[in-house]
Formats: sequence, C-alpha cells, structure tokens
Amino acid sequence: MSDRKNEGLTLLGNKGTTYTFDYDPNLLETFQNQHPERDYFVKFNFPEFTSLCPITHQPDFATLHISYVPAERMVESKSLKLYLFSFRNHGDFHEDCVNNIANDLIQLMDPKYLEVWGKFLPRGGISIDPYVNYGKKGTRWEQVAFDRLSKHDLYPEPIDNR
Repeated sequence: MSDRKNEGLTLLGNKGTTYTFDYDPNLLETFQNQHPERDYFVKFNFPEFTSLCPITHQPDFATLHISYVPAERMVESKSLKLYLFSFRNHGDFHEDCVNNIANDLIQLMDPKYLEVWGKFLPRGGISIDPYVNYGKKGTRWEQVAFDRLSKHDLYPEPIDNR
C-alpha cells in the first residue's frame, strides 16, 4: 500500500489489537477516498453490536447498518469495528447509540451522506429500530436525506422475532 493510502492508519495490520470496553470515538481512523469525484455508497453491516441499557444495565444486542457516500475521507473498517465494540459497556438508549454513531462519523469524515440504522433484538417483548440520516447542507444530499427519512418506513419489514 502506498504511503498516500495508509497515511494515519495505525490499527489496520496491527497484530497487537487491543479491545476497549468503554465508548471511545478516538478509535476511529480515516483514509483518503481515491474516487472523490464519484458518488457511491459504502455499507457496513455489524450484526454483533452490544451496548447496555442505562437504567437496568442489561445488555442490548443489535445489527447496525451504516451506509455513507464519502467525500474526501473514508472510515477504515478495522477502526470502525473497534469503535463499535467500545460500546460494549456503554450505557445509552438505542436511539442515543445510533445518533452518537452518526455524529461521530459525520465529524470524522464530513461525508456527503450518511445513515445509521439499528435493529435491536426484542427485550421485554418490544424491539426498537432507530434510524438516523444526514445529508451535507447546501448539497443535493441534503434533499436526499429528507426524502429517505420521510419515506423510511413506508414498507416496514415483517418482525419475525429476529
């Protein structure tokens, strides 16, 4: 890999990976988008997300779907995995977890568009699936974000107790 592509990456290829059990957005790393002139989606599926209920401290489990249209910087996947793992002992409501992840990724990358969808397993007989998105202000992606949010759940998926 050329220096231009791996500039600033410390986790990828590191054999001494350390897992952090407390929320830490400083784990996130970026690299330069090699195709900033083209709009395209990058999607991450994270089926092993875990956090804690801030009241009962019981574990909450979810599959997270993170999609974004990069601008100049992209999130490195190993750093994203370690960052998401850092929620393991973090106490926050489902909605807060999803919004915090979106906020951290927006601050990190300044993407054209981003969405985070958490599909949490039922606890107490109810599942919660928070969805948040963002379109960069003053661009066509701002309208895309509104359109996707306003039509987000027109055709809800069947719930099969996951």
